[in-house]
Amino acid sequence: RLRVSARAQGRSAILEKFGGAATGPAPHLKRAGGTASVKAMLLEWCRARTRGYQHVDVQNFSGSWGSGLAFCALLHSFFPDAFDYGNLEPSARRHNFTLAFTTAEERAGCAPLLEVEDMVRLPVPDAKCVYTYLQELYRSLVAKGLVKTKKR
Repeated sequence: RLRVSARAQGRSAILEKFGGAATGPAPHLKRAGGTASVKAMLLEWCRARTRGYQHVDVQNFSGSWGSGLAFCALLHSFFPDAFDYGNLEPSARRHNFTLAFTTAEERAGCAPLLEVEDMVRLPVPDAKCVYTYLQELYRSLVAKGLVKTKKR
């Protein structure tokens, strides 16, 4: 018990010092339990948004995103008129990443935190990079009013 309250005190001291910057890029996902539950909630949100899309099975923040189709499916679920998901192929990774990141930037106002070249170079994307990008995308969609969050 004592350790948890000391951690909470440390966290609130950091929040005061940095004016809330330490809460991370997805404040609406913040719940008791810290980073692990935020990650789990973000992963579940991605899974729910991409359910039913062919060639997409979101299980993690690395291999599940390797073909670029999970990014495309996630964006298509918000912007179905942006492109024809049915014409996309898992093997066309460069095309898929380019389409997804361009759509995210143009339609959602999401900062281009990932480079297509980096994604294509690695057979399995870096989980931290994908997680950070998805947090930013989520935050952008919330800011545009496209994701409803629970009011406190």
